[in-house]
Amino acid sequence: MKPVLLLPFALAAFAGMAGAQAVNDYPTNARADYVFVCMATNGQTRDVLDKCSCAIDQIATVLPYDDYVSAETVLRMRQTTGERTGMFRQGAMMTDILSHYRRAEAEAEILCF
Repeated sequence: MKPVLLLPFALAAFAGMAGAQAVNDYPTNARADYVFVCMATNGQTRDVLDKCSCAIDQIATVLPYDDYVSAETVLRMRQTTGERTGMFRQGAMMTDILSHYRRAEAEAEILCF
């Protein structure tokens, strides 16, 4: 009978780990890439490293990784030229994608910088 009594606790622990995994779904290389770009923009100091790391952690709590990838794609495509990339420069869908990202980034800047 003892294993049956422990089942609710085991399920609760597993659910807690699944929730933590959902918040931490950004791969390490995506977080590192963000921190490198952030440090290149804001300075190469230990203090800036901490602030940039905090920022990507905050963004990850607000924005799912798939949405982050979509926003990064739109931003990168807007920097290139050509008619194939024109669809990334206009349209309500692209604006919505970027507005969610910019909101998450603004919140991270307030909390971390």
